[in-house]
Amino acid sequence: MITVVGSINLDLIATVSRLPGPGETVPGADFKSAPGGKGANQALAAARAGAQVRMVGAVGKDAFAGEATAYLKAGGVDLGGVAEIQAATGIALILVGGDGENMIAVVPGANGSVVQGDLNKAQFKKGDVVLLQHEIPLPTVDAAIDAARKAGAITMLNTAPFRAEATSFVGKADYVVANETEFDLYAEALTLPAGERPQRMGEFARRTGATVIVTLGGDGVLAAKGDELVQVDALKITPVDTVGAGDTFCGYLAAGLSAGLELEEALRRAAAAGSLACLKPGAQPAIPLAAEVDAALKG
Repeated sequence: MITVVGSINLDLIATVSRLPGPGETVPGADFKSAPGGKGANQALAAARAGAQVRMVGAVGKDAFAGEATAYLKAGGVDLGGVAEIQAATGIALILVGGDGENMIAVVPGANGSVVQGDLNKAQFKKGDVVLLQHEIPLPTVDAAIDAARKAGAITMLNTAPFRAEATSFVGKADYVVANETEFDLYAEALTLPAGERPQRMGEFARRTGATVIVTLGGDGVLAAKGDELVQVDALKITPVDTVGAGDTFCGYLAAGLSAGLELEEALRRAAAAGSLACLKPGAQPAIPLAAEVDAALKG
């Protein structure tokens, strides 16, 4: 079982010819809404990878809640741990300019109400994989790591978005997944010795006992486990939209580890899934099924 404790959003996306300046109104060309939130994205990715998945989070009692959870329901994710509260469902307001640049405002809404008491719904068990991110209150994330490890579960923390306050606990997870920028920021915050990123990753792994994994975009992924470094290439693709690729990677990695795959094989599947997610627009609609990942790996 994979338990994801995290955020559930609805993305409201407007396309405009150019981004407005302060106080300016510009006409829009297109509008769409799509389910999002890092927690929900990762839960769906793990489910599409073939894992049993439970989601713990919160949505509002509003018109957006059903759409925000639609893909999770269709994907067979257990939503028994998702509370409905008197607050707005989490929303991301996104303006996309004609040059591809964007402006995003995120309103956490119900995500901000996911507190330590909600972890009772998680029912952590020995051997489970618990997947976390930084889009819910950080004390809840910290408490979830402690509760999961006490239960004998495997903990995986995706350090996105970067939040300096998380420095105190990022090294407590069994697996820490960051992109290049996030890792470099945490390396500075943790005062790791100066040097090349692989050396700093190795120091982080030795100092904390965690396996640290850094995603490198089109260059694949690098992992440090003890004194061992593992590098896996990404698929060679021409990306259409990279939104959600990192979340797809995390969900597939959790599923691979839950299935008992060795680290290198789990990374290879996750990297392939993340690459495939770049071939379609959007986050959740672009997450590939396990059969598509299998086919891509066979070449």
